[in-house]
Amino acid sequence: MNAVNSDPFEGSELTTILVVSDMSESKKFYVDVLGASVFREYGDDSLVLQFLNNWVLLVTEGGPTTDKPNTFFKPPSDKNLVSHSFTIRVKNCNESYQILKDKGAMFITPPLTNGPETRCFFHDPDGHLFEISEYRG
Repeated sequence: MNAVNSDPFEGSELTTILVVSDMSESKKFYVDVLGASVFREYGDDSLVLQFLNNWVLLVTEGGPTTDKPNTFFKPPSDKNLVSHSFTIRVKNCNESYQILKDKGAMFITPPLTNGPETRCFFHDPDGHLFEISEYRG
């Protein structure tokens, strides 16, 4: 491989795919509660969002395809079992908590402080975990 072109991701961007059970409900949550922007929609089974300078692709569940045989896309089956989460660093956790709560986010607990960090967690409609965190240090 040529050393000049050794970066396989040159000019690329990362997209996070989240499998959702109800596209309409999820779109409402991500746009109205979190403030994401709709970039593109593909029918009722795929929605591309821009959120905090990142791409999020919401898809409905589906089975294997020729390019991913034996791979199934399913929404989380239990929101208490986490294999993936998002952390959003905020300026003021208590203020962000109140704004998101007023918009309908359901938090697990109010913000808790442990040393220089204040944080709290909430789920999207399918149970994907989000954390808002303020670090003072």
